Amino acid sequence: MFRAQLVTYDPGHFHAALVQREMHPNVSPLVHVYARLGPDLLAHLGRIASFNARRERPTAWELEVHAWADPLARMLREKPGNVVVISGRNRGKIDAILGCVEAGLHVLADKPWVIEAADLPKLQQALDLAEERGLLAYDVMTERYEIASILQRELVNDPETFGAIEPGSAAEPAVFMESVHYLLKMVAGIPNRRPGWFFDVEQLGEGLTDVGTHLVDLVTWTLFPEKSMAARDVFVVAARRWPTVLSRADYQRVTGEEELPASASASSPDRLDYFCNTEVSYVVAGAHVKLDVRWDYEAPPGGGDTHFAVYRGTRSSVEVRQGQGAIHRSGLAVVPRGGQRSAVGAALARKVEQLQGRFPGVAVEEEGAGFRLSIPDRYHDGHEAHFGLVLAQFLRYLEGTEALPAWERPNMLAKYTVTIQGVRLARTTAPA
Repeated sequence: MFRAQLVTYDPGHFHAALVQREMHPNVSPLVHVYARLGPDLLAHLGRIASFNARRERPTAWELEVHAWADPLARMLREKPGNVVVISGRNRGKIDAILGCVEAGLHVLADKPWVIEAADLPKLQQALDLAEERGLLAYDVMTERYEIASILQRELVNDPETFGAIEPGSAAEPAVFMESVHYLLKMVAGIPNRRPGWFFDVEQLGEGLTDVGTHLVDLVTWTLFPEKSMAARDVFVVAARRWPTVLSRADYQRVTGEEELPASASASSPDRLDYFCNTEVSYVVAGAHVKLDVRWDYEAPPGGGDTHFAVYRGTRSSVEVRQGQGAIHRSGLAVVPRGGQRSAVGAALARKVEQLQGRFPGVAVEEEGAGFRLSIPDRYHDGHEAHFGLVLAQFLRYLEGTEALPAWERPNMLAKYTVTIQGVRLARTTAPA
């Protein structure tokens, strides 16, 4: 059985710690960390320490820290493990991934792997080399583990409930998704401090090239399960970008830093125009898609990140609705097309009955002109828990108990083609 010895490289993003939120029997408790000495490394160590110190289900991680001016070169020379976890600055991330694969190491890397067109050939090279050498280079796509997204995929691929995807148009897309994240948020029960470089789009990427990666991934994963896409199967039609405006006080609150970053388009001494919002329209395999990716400053009291996704079929629309406050958890609705309510309702009931073996307790309820899926609370495990599920899936591939699907690699290339082309087009369009 495969025994993972983790090495964490450049843990500049809190997702690096979430991979270790829980222990795993096939993962060594000793983890080597390679990074430059600074706030990013100290924040990462604090998060792992908090997991070890928590009252319920404490972890027992041991860390060996290597703080050097050139941590990548030292890590690739010493190679103290067999799986490298990467979640930090996005510019240059693909160079680290490629270097790890060339050194014979497996890679579990957070999104996005690339944020500019010049790096797409390196992505292709890394994926090809990993396949050639029998290594696994895997993209952390946590949204595939959200229960509403899983059930939405099931329903969209049930012809009796959904029919076939409508081709749609740029004005009325077949798929519309909106994702709103917040710059100031709580992680593992404490306020999450963003590093100053988070507000440099040349380091992090813009909205579409960063968190928008998840949305592009979900579209293909939902509409075309088990099907490989090529870059030629996607075409970006239109895109635009606009800033979220932060005051000096806003920036200080979320980063703890006094001065606004010179690299991040400060339009005045006390105002930061942070270009983190992107809207893009594109076509994938004949279906029109529109994505709206936004970062607002702070969620309303009791709220959090929100997600809305609608797929329009010939028999019904299937919608994920994640709101604020008491309805913050994702819900799933099915809205029949005209005159098909009875037939769609019967088909939906049959489909949900078939799903009881995997998801016991999921039920259908009538809601207005359509239906709603009632999802038991135990399936709403939260974003942080999904990193452990990704790690478990990654290990199953490494152990050989499951085979990496053939579509993963080509679909990664198609996905990053959309995000990079979308931002490039948005930068040629006047800001909203």
